[in-house]
Amino acid sequence: MFLYLTLGTNDLARARRFYDAVMPTLGLIRRADEPTEVGYGAAGDSRTRLWITEPFDGRPATVGNGTMPAFEAESRAAVDAFHKAALANGGSDEGAPGLRPYGASFYAAYVRDPDGNKLSAVCERSE
Repeated sequence: MFLYLTLGTNDLARARRFYDAVMPTLGLIRRADEPTEVGYGAAGDSRTRLWITEPFDGRPATVGNGTMPAFEAESRAAVDAFHKAALANGGSDEGAPGLRPYGASFYAAYVRDPDGNKLSAVCERSE
């Protein structure tokens, strides 16, 4: 459904360190590294699907109230690893890993990256 997603940053080096530590927990790798942006995606994908970027207009990046990309996790252990890696690399907790009321097997964790962008990892497989 989506071609790609961008999240703004005010400190690309800090964001790169955060996402380099967090995205591999979900099987995603850094696929691009440019002067004003860094991109992540699946190794076998033909595209880079997540871009962390300095805003094109040169103004400070801001977070969207109500905005949150949710990443699919292969297992509950991957959700746990995502949450742990985020907190260990400058992120903040927005909801510890656990079952949520959105389905019988909806296991999710919520964090904010160092710029305040809210992220989620979700596994919908029963374990």
